[in-house]
Parts: sequence; C-alpha cells; structure tokens
Amino acid sequence: MKKHIAAIMIVTVSLLLNGACASGAGKTGAPSGDSLWDCRNIDDFAARVRKELDENILAFWLKHSLDTEHGGFIGRMSNDNTIQRNAPKGLVLNTRILWTFSAAYRFDKRPEYLKTAERAYDYLMEHFLDKEHGGAFWVLDNKGRPTDTSKELYGQSFVIYSLCEYFQATGSVAALKKAKELFRLIEKHCHDGANGGYYETFARDWSRAEKARLASGDAVEHKTMNTHLHLLEAYAGLYRVWKAPKVKRRLRELIEVFRDHIIDPQTYHFKLFFDAGWRSTKDVVSYGHDIEGSWLLSEAADVLGDEELIREIRPLAVKMARAVYDHGFDSDGGLFYEGERGRITNRSKQWWPQAETVVGFLNAYQINRQEHFLEAARRCWGFIENHLVDRKNGEWLSTAPMTGRADPAAMKISEWKAPYHNARACLETLKRLNELKD
Repeated sequence: MKKHIAAIMIVTVSLLLNGACASGAGKTGAPSGDSLWDCRNIDDFAARVRKELDENILAFWLKHSLDTEHGGFIGRMSNDNTIQRNAPKGLVLNTRILWTFSAAYRFDKRPEYLKTAERAYDYLMEHFLDKEHGGAFWVLDNKGRPTDTSKELYGQSFVIYSLCEYFQATGSVAALKKAKELFRLIEKHCHDGANGGYYETFARDWSRAEKARLASGDAVEHKTMNTHLHLLEAYAGLYRVWKAPKVKRRLRELIEVFRDHIIDPQTYHFKLFFDAGWRSTKDVVSYGHDIEGSWLLSEAADVLGDEELIREIRPLAVKMARAVYDHGFDSDGGLFYEGERGRITNRSKQWWPQAETVVGFLNAYQINRQEHFLEAARRCWGFIENHLVDRKNGEWLSTAPMTGRADPAAMKISEWKAPYHNARACLETLKRLNELKD
C-alpha cells in the first residue's frame, strides 16, 4: 500500500512540475541522467544554447572570418587561430556563411548579422557565379579567381539554400530570381528522368562527368546520399518562398527517393553511395547523416504540406533516430562517426554530427514524446560544451580530442568547416524548445 501511495505522489509531483510545459512527465526506461523536464529545465537548456550562439559561434565568425585584404572571407584558419593567407575559397564555405548570417538576422535583427550576410551575398554574386554558363564555381583562389570551374550539385544546392534564406531575411528580389534560375539549370542538366534523383558532377559547361565528386573509392558511383540530402533541404527552402508546381513535384520526388532507395528498410540507416540505377555500392553507415536526415526529411514533408506523406515520413524519422540512438550514440553523450555491419569503425566525434544529433533527437521527441530522445539531446549538448567548444580561441573544434588535447593545426575554418551546422543547430534547438513550452 505504501508503495502505491509513493508512486502516486511521484506522478502527482511530476505532473505539477510539467503542467506549464508540453514536454511530458519524468522519463521512464531512459538512460542515465534522469531528470524532471519542467519549464525550468527547458529554460536552462535554451539559455545555454542562446549564449553559445550569440557569444561564441556568431561572435567568432564576425571577428575572425573576414578577409579584409581581398574581400569575402578567409579560406582557412587552424585551431590556434592561425590564418592560411593563400588558402583557396570554397563555394560551400561562402554559401554556408551566407545562410548562417541570413538566418541569424531573421532570428535576431542585429545589424552586424545583416552586414555579414550582405558581404557573403555580394561576394557570391561577384566572384563565384559563372556569368557565361550559369551556376557557381566550386573553388576560387585567395584573391577570388576561379581555380576549379566544375559544377558540383552539392555546391549548387547550397547556393539555392542560402539565396532563399537571404531572400527571407532581406526581401531581395534579385536573390530569389537567381535561385529560380539555378533551379531551372539543375533541372535541365542534372535530373535523371529515367531513374529519379540527380547526377552530381559536371564541367563548367554542364557536361556530365563520369563519376560523382563525392563518390568513394574506385567504384563508378553517380549518386550519393549526401548531395541528395542537401538538394532536399535546398528545394524545401525554395518551395517555402516559391510555390511553383515543378518545385513541388521535385521536392516530393526527392522525399520519395529517400524513402524508396536511400533509407535501408531493415536497419533504418542511410545507404550512402549508388550507381545510376540506385544500387548501393557500400555498407558504410554515417550516423551524423542519419540523424541529420531524419529531421530534414520531416521538415521537407512539412514544407510540402501533404498530410498523407507527413504521416508516412514522421514514423520513418523516429525509426532513423532510434537506430542512431541504439547503434551510434555513446554513453558520454557523443555520436560516433561511422559504422559498418553493426560495429563502430570510426570512433571520432566530429563537430557537425553532434550539432545534428541535438536537433534530430529533439525532432524525434516532438513526434512521439519518448523522453529518452529529449534527454539524449540534452546529454549531447553537454558533450558539445565539454569537448568541442573552444573556450580559449572561440568556435568549436572540428573533432573532440581523444587524448585530451586539441590539435592546434586542425582546421577551424576551411572549405568544409563553416558556422552552418552549429549555428543552425542552435537556432533549431531554440525554436523547438520554445515549442515544447507552448
């Protein structure tokens, strides 16, 4: 009898604490770190994320990333804040900066965020865009001259994604017009009408290469999960601001490509590399892409607005998040990098999978209210604070040190190391935590 009374008291206290929030009562069957998720917990989590976004991530890029000599942004900087003066300037870095500061300005109307977004937009338009053949160059030298004029669909996707965010931040008609033009070029040159999806790598004149740039090893792979994932987010961003029927059709097709070809129906991990007919060529699992893809697919279905598809994709997203939780999520709150056939093959914990883990687990919790996902998001944020945030030089380390000491020569800014993953994770986390309180 006493056990029943005690249980009733615990449930009553839990419900009272959580009554003002939609996050649910204390979790059951969850891993270590049990807590009652009331408004105070959520507010504390949000305050830590907001502080990191404002005072570390965005502040670092405002202070350290501008190339005051040649314009735009520096191409590379190491963990000890040493700038490589002659480093190339990558399309992905520039467009991710454009997206980040456009999104930051939409979130918090600080003039310095707008100014940085405008700087990235102007540099993109002046130096990266190919005024003869359309699209954008893959790499420039440090002075803004093209050194790799190939058209990589991965990079073109980020041009569209960032231009749409800039349009939402500023109302720039020119930015939206350029995004529409690039959509039409991609559809003309890249779409695979026979098998669905897109070919990925092209010469400057849009003639197709024999193999995708992001392919692996010696296999002749024409399609990759990674490029299609970022085209998915780009087309979702485009459809938000331009309700063209063809954009809608292609966004739906991309969601269906993931459902039918890329998600493994037995494991709920992504397959990564494919031939033209969507036959998988590798068994590697990328846990970071799995968890990132789980919430981006949910977002794309929501943007599309098809209720039947939403009801289909949301359970898939949860199954993907659960597969990551079960197989790639470490007891310290960090996410391993890669696995194969049920075992971890790369134990490194890089910055971007951790950022996506926080958002992906929050998204899974919002769908099904299984509180271990909410707690896992909090634990991963703690891992980020303890192992990735560089409290001496700013921003995040690219990889959590496995020996306790960070490599001073590792890149903090590079063609692939930008503020997009961690700043976006902060913005998404703040939005989702706020929704839990409604």
